[in-house]
Parts: sequence; C-alpha cells; structure tokens
Amino acid sequence: DMIIQNVGRDKGETDVTFTVPQADLARASDLLENAREQIGFNRIISDTRVAKVSVVGVGMKSHAGVASTMFAALAERKINIQAITTSEIKVSVLIDEDETELAVRVLHTAYGLDAE
Repeated sequence: DMIIQNVGRDKGETDVTFTVPQADLARASDLLENAREQIGFNRIISDTRVAKVSVVGVGMKSHAGVASTMFAALAERKINIQAITTSEIKVSVLIDEDETELAVRVLHTAYGLDAE
C-alpha cells in the first residue's frame, strides 16, 4: 500500500520501495524472483521489522503544516523515517517497528490530542 521510486543512482539504477502485508511477503518475493529477467532488477531487500504510522483527516488539504508537524515531532525524538507517502487525506511514514508506540504517543501529543 506504499510505493516509492527513489532517485536514480550513479549507475543509472533506481530503487523502488514498496510495502506488502507480512503474510504476503514470501509470495511477493517469489513473484519478483520469477520476473527478474523481465524486470531487470539487481536484488530484493526485505525488512519485516517496520511499521507504518499515518496521520489521517479530510481537513488536511486545507490545513498547511500537518506533514511538517509530523516530521518535526518524529525528528525531535530521533525516530528515523524510512519512507514517506502522502495523499490529500493522509501522510504515512515507515519507521522501525520498535519505535511504533513512541511515534504514536509523540504524534498524539504533537497534534494536541492528549489535551484535556
């Protein structure tokens, strides 16, 4: 549900990062390996220790700064963002799964959701 094409590298290579449910990882890897010649890729790197955290809301399009608040709050706690995707109603980041609870609490506070 996330797909990102990264800027090409020195040798003209391009990285494509995408997520699949963990239950589908083996099947996705097999499908890619079977299509290696057609696609022409060098390697597959899998990481099962990631989590996706999203900020969602229909008002995001009209409220500037939602994404920057997210990025700043995570950066302040030194939570590394591995990938980012956006839409009109959602900003999602891929982070290390060990930091999921901290990230959710930090964002909850950053958006004032824990205020009385």
